[in-house]
Amino acid sequence: MKSPIECVTREEVMFFDTDCGQVVHNIAYLRMIETCRTRLAARLGMDLRQMTESRCFPVVTRTEIDYRRPARLGDWLSLRGTLGEVGGVRFWCHFEMTRESDGELLVTARQALALVQMPEGRPVRLPPGFGEE
Repeated sequence: MKSPIECVTREEVMFFDTDCGQVVHNIAYLRMIETCRTRLAARLGMDLRQMTESRCFPVVTRTEIDYRRPARLGDWLSLRGTLGEVGGVRFWCHFEMTRESDGELLVTARQALALVQMPEGRPVRLPPGFGEE
């Protein structure tokens, strides 16, 4: 069985990520997932320059997220993103976020994406072999 295409990124929790209790607020987790997903897209052949030139972009159509434990100011977080299910026009990415100091699982998430040709906003079928290394 082939191993999934994946990407690992790191984030340090900054002041702007937290609320007055120094706990990471929910939108900051999504920003961190966005960074990991962008790096994963590059591994899938969709780096930022290529997307700009082709005007074909992966667009999030659904996000599911479970907040299990809070991250706090100064924590270093590791995010692991993997390519999940692949369909005709849609694919899923899965994410796990852990605190590096203790390995605690903080967040799990998955997102559905579709390739969209801009400026028309028209969905595009995934190319043959998409997600295969």
